[in-house]
Amino acid sequence: MSTVVITHGTRTRHAQRWTDALVLIVVLVALWQILSEALGPDVLTTPAHTVQRAMHIVSDADFPASLYVTSLAFASAFAISAVAGVCLGLLLGARRMAGDVMEPLMMGFYSIPKVTLYPVVLLACGLGLWAKIVFGVMHGIVPITLFTMNAVRNMPPIYARAAKTYRMSPGDFARHVLFPACVPEVVSGLRIGFSLTLLGTLIGEMFASQSGIGRMLMIAMNRNETSTIMALALMLFVFATLVNMLFLAWQRHLTHSD
Repeated sequence: MSTVVITHGTRTRHAQRWTDALVLIVVLVALWQILSEALGPDVLTTPAHTVQRAMHIVSDADFPASLYVTSLAFASAFAISAVAGVCLGLLLGARRMAGDVMEPLMMGFYSIPKVTLYPVVLLACGLGLWAKIVFGVMHGIVPITLFTMNAVRNMPPIYARAAKTYRMSPGDFARHVLFPACVPEVVSGLRIGFSLTLLGTLIGEMFASQSGIGRMLMIAMNRNETSTIMALALMLFVFATLVNMLFLAWQRHLTHSD
């Protein structure tokens, strides 16, 4: 009987979550429509026209090449940010003094507008793929590192004492105790780092690339093509939202498993 009740409650929560999401989407689309009618199509295109423009962009023969360029740069930047950020966060979290020194330095670096570093990145990496990757990593690695570091610091001390009792090596402790205990909060950092890495990659394409979706955005901005800007923004918004939903589902699964 208890299993049936739990299953029914889980289904009810899932149905309520989807209902809330649907209501939110309807409200946002309605507000978008109202604002577009109030401001005019030159400022904000309607949802229907934006979707039509997005479909036209996707069907264009040049779009797959731009999508590939952006995807390659973003995937590379996020992979570097995730691996380096998690490893650095684990190290700084385990060594509290080093973490206390590095945390304000990382926050100070992150407060700098990254666009001001564009000439340095351009001179170091040139006009191409690596400049976009560096821009993406600059945006994504700090939040992933900080989330991971705080996850290690917030780990219950009993875990470390148990590892000492069983005389676990540092490698076994990291693999079997430290990382599994920190995974839920690390996933939160990856979720934030994902969005910021995407932002950094697009900024890199806008200023340091001859191709890609960021370059398409820059051209549309220079030409004042509102419909193209809105269509590209909508595609990026949908992509980022779907991936963040996957990260959230993963995080809930890990939390529930614990």
